[in-house]
Amino acid sequence: IIKRKEWLRKEIKPYNVKAEPPKMYPGRKHFYVEFLDEIRETLVSMGFVEAEGPIVEVELWNFDVLFQPQDHPAREIHDTFRLKYPERKHVEIEVAEKVKIVHETGGTSGSRGWGYAWDRKVSERLILRTQTTSVSARFLYVNREPPVKMFTIGKVYRPDTIDAKHLPEFHQLDGIVMDRGLHFRNLLGILKEFFKQLGIEAVKFKPSYFPFTEPSVEGYIYHPRVGWVECFGAGMFRPEVLEMLGVKYPTAAWGIGVDRVAMVILGIDDIRDLYSQDISFLRSRKIFMR
Repeated sequence: IIKRKEWLRKEIKPYNVKAEPPKMYPGRKHFYVEFLDEIRETLVSMGFVEAEGPIVEVELWNFDVLFQPQDHPAREIHDTFRLKYPERKHVEIEVAEKVKIVHETGGTSGSRGWGYAWDRKVSERLILRTQTTSVSARFLYVNREPPVKMFTIGKVYRPDTIDAKHLPEFHQLDGIVMDRGLHFRNLLGILKEFFKQLGIEAVKFKPSYFPFTEPSVEGYIYHPRVGWVECFGAGMFRPEVLEMLGVKYPTAAWGIGVDRVAMVILGIDDIRDLYSQDISFLRSRKIFMR
C-alpha cells in the first residue's frame, strides 16, 4: 500500500499512540494463597522448617499435652467441633502415661499438676483441631534435640458466628524454637523480625495467660484504619508441657491468626473477602510481595 501509494486513495483510521491494548486475564493463584506462600518463604528464609499435622485430632494432642485440664471450658461443645463417628481413637500409651502423671501430680516438673483423676477416654475423643499448636506438640515429641525451628500453617475450626471478623474455620500459623539457653527475649525478637520482614514495624506485646506457656504475651499489630489489632499469642512452654513431650531444653512457642494479619497487610476490612470467589474482586487484587 505504501509503495504503490494506495494509502492516498484509502481512508485509514488515525493511529492512536495512547490507546491501551485489551486487558488479558491469565491464570493465577488466589491472592490469599499467594499471601500464605509469601509467609512460608519468609519463615524458611529465617531458618524454619515447615511441618504438617492432622485436621481431625485426638484431644490428647490438641488439649492434654498442652496442659489444658479435661474440665477446661475450651473443650465444651460450644467451643469445639466433635466427631460423631468415629468418636474416639486410641492414643499412644507412652504419651498417655506421661500426661496422666503430670496432670494429676505435676510429675517432676516442679508443679502440683491439676490434682484431678485424668481420664484416658476423654483424651481419645476425636475433634476438628482448634489450634495448630497440636502440630507443634507432635513435631517436638519426635524432635527433642536442639536446635529446632519449626512452623506450620493450617486451618483450625471453632464454632463461631460468621461476621466481618469471625469465621468457624480460619488459618493459624504456629511456630516453635527450641535451643540451649533460649529465653523469653529471644522469642519477642523473633516475632518482631518476622513482622518486620512482612513490612509491619508497629508491634506491641501485653502480658497474658495461656495454660501451656509461662511467661505469656498477647501481641498486636497496627492497622492504619482500625488501630491496634490483636493477632497472636506467645510464650515459653511450661515445664509440665516439656515433661510430657520429653523435652529438656527451653522452648518458645507462638500462634498467629494469619487471617487477621492478612487483613492488615492487604487492606481488607471483612475477613470473608479472603475467601472470595468474586472474579472481578479477585482480578483487582494486587500480588503481595515482601
